[in-house]
Amino acid sequence: MGLFGNLTQGIMGNMSEVSVDELTKEYGAYLMDGETIQTGFRLVRDVVLFTDKRIVDFDKQGATGQKMRVDSINLSSIIHVSAETSGFGMDDSEINISYISSPYYRASGGVSVAEKKFEFPKKYSIQPLYKQLQEIAYENHENLNK
Repeated sequence: MGLFGNLTQGIMGNMSEVSVDELTKEYGAYLMDGETIQTGFRLVRDVVLFTDKRIVDFDKQGATGQKMRVDSINLSSIIHVSAETSGFGMDDSEINISYISSPYYRASGGVSVAEKKFEFPKKYSIQPLYKQLQEIAYENHENLNK
């Protein structure tokens, strides 16, 4: 895809898939020992990695993109996943996750929950990623409610 295609996707707000090798070369230093990238996506300058342990979101900031915010969501904290597939026209697909953002998953006073939305281009099939995240959410839900 050329520069125009990348910019168009960026303006539309969806991500394009990037090879695991390329992501490992560029972002491998941010991985924990033994952690491996499963898949990853780029939105103009920003990147999101799905690893075997967490979702890592890289938000490049400023005119040069030298400044970067890195945020992680542990897979063990995901408690709900929803998906919306693309329709006709300009619609993209999206996956929404809800996750426990407080440090303790079983707090007597309640836990804090946050949400994150990821948008994908029409051509990317979100079903395998949705299924994997849903299986994680289900397992987490079962473990929390034992």
